Amino acid sequence: MNISVIFQYFKNNKFSLINNSFIILVVLVSLSLMRCANMQTPTGGPKDSIPPKLLAELPANLTRNFKAKIIELQFDEYIKLNNYQKEFSISPDVEKQPDYKVKKKSLIITLPDSLENNTTYTINFGKGLVDFNEGNPIINYNYVFATGPELDSLSISGSVKNAYTKTFDPKEDLSVRVLLIPTRQDTIFGKKKANIFTSVDSSGNFILKNLREDTYRIYALKEENNDRIYNNPDELIGFLADSIVLKEDIKDIKIEYSKGKPKDFRVSEKRIQKDSRIALKFNQPLDSPSVRIIFPEDLQKDALYSYASSNDSLHIVLPKVDFDSIKFEISDKSNVLDTTLLRRSKNDKYDRELKPRLNITNKVDKINHITITSDFPIANIDKEKLILKEDTISRRNFQLQKDTTEANLYHVRFNWKPKKNYEFIIEEKAISSIFNDTNKELITTFTLDETENFGDIKFTINSLDSNVNYIVQLMDDKMDKVIDSKYIINSSEIRYNKFPGGKYILRIIKDLNNNKRWDGANVFQKIQAEPIWYLDKPITIRANWEQSETITPKFD
Repeated sequence: MNISVIFQYFKNNKFSLINNSFIILVVLVSLSLMRCANMQTPTGGPKDSIPPKLLAELPANLTRNFKAKIIELQFDEYIKLNNYQKEFSISPDVEKQPDYKVKKKSLIITLPDSLENNTTYTINFGKGLVDFNEGNPIINYNYVFATGPELDSLSISGSVKNAYTKTFDPKEDLSVRVLLIPTRQDTIFGKKKANIFTSVDSSGNFILKNLREDTYRIYALKEENNDRIYNNPDELIGFLADSIVLKEDIKDIKIEYSKGKPKDFRVSEKRIQKDSRIALKFNQPLDSPSVRIIFPEDLQKDALYSYASSNDSLHIVLPKVDFDSIKFEISDKSNVLDTTLLRRSKNDKYDRELKPRLNITNKVDKINHITITSDFPIANIDKEKLILKEDTISRRNFQLQKDTTEANLYHVRFNWKPKKNYEFIIEEKAISSIFNDTNKELITTFTLDETENFGDIKFTINSLDSNVNYIVQLMDDKMDKVIDSKYIINSSEIRYNKFPGGKYILRIIKDLNNNKRWDGANVFQKIQAEPIWYLDKPITIRANWEQSETITPKFD
């Protein structure tokens, strides 16, 4: 609407001044509303990631001879409480907890009447005090006061890291908290959560302040349920073997956390898979596992057990699956740990097929050739039903050999040639299991990998303890996968011959309990995680090279 047109209308028409004024006012208000209606909504901006800023503490933090009943904390924005029953704590503990209420931009804390005289109290807010809109928490804020003339002022500081990777990953581990518990009330395993705690910074450093003289135990805990109690086998925990006698500030405490061994053994998973194999998984690896069927007993004689290399799970294959229920007994080193019952629905159907697995996709090399294995125990492979074609021409002069150490592994070797197209056909029923399960046809096409990217490398390892066994592992340069693992006993030399070229990370583990795997901490028995050492630089294996490296591991 054009304002000049409106005023021209009033000029040409004879209205009273009052009427003209009233109509003009109505028009202007209407135009204003129209303009407001046409305004665009904000498109947004960067997400607020800044926690509330503390403006005032009433009474002041670190007050001595504290007499107040109410504490008010004032912030620069609206706040709210987030899981404060678990996040907030007061130390020393009090019989009746303080009352916490939010009033707009302030937190009002009403203290109980049961505070002791001449005592320093610390209210730790954890991550329970956040801004109203985005939930950004105030980290490591404590309110400290003393009911007497003296404030406890001792401190403990240090750093934490993962015992397995020997690093602190701020993306994965920023939730780690350091807990300090007086030895007279050590509650890390109990129902009562730790009251003295702090979070770590992005480098894994921590500091605990305003501590009294006492004897403590210190823990690092990466937990699942945020209750400051070690009560879940999936939680990571670290600790110092000895207690801390705190009489002066203590610095440079180093704690390594790991997934420890659960106190009690249990079967964490049991099921019948679609291929009819029975899968059992344990909540911890065993040293020398043994599983047997105790009901129906007649199934035991034909059952085949295949344990994972980690000894924390297995598969059981039976001639047929037609039972209503089956019961297993699990032992370790001949000691019975548990029994478990698995029920089967009569309507369950299974696709029982022996599926061959090959080590190749579209390339084959002259070192590893082709390997064949399966989840089912292989009884026989009929070579006549294996077809190898080289540029569509059938070749019968390949070798089929059973591995000398792995019962379920077969090798197919051939003089592979460059610039040739190969087709390998495993015909239907070429492979059979001991229970007469067979395969369906499998066709794989590939060519020779002509890069010849293989080299030799020898490591001479100094300063190894002749009384300790070691696990030496080569991992990819991202440390995502173990490429090779060797177990050495009273030896200082490791060789990798005809090994694929590339960059690798070398890791050496002290196998203190000789179970051929790395073990994390056992906090119940105060046993630390087994020591690990990483070479501080990647190893490059070069094609067609022979290399020698001398290394000197230094275990923490």
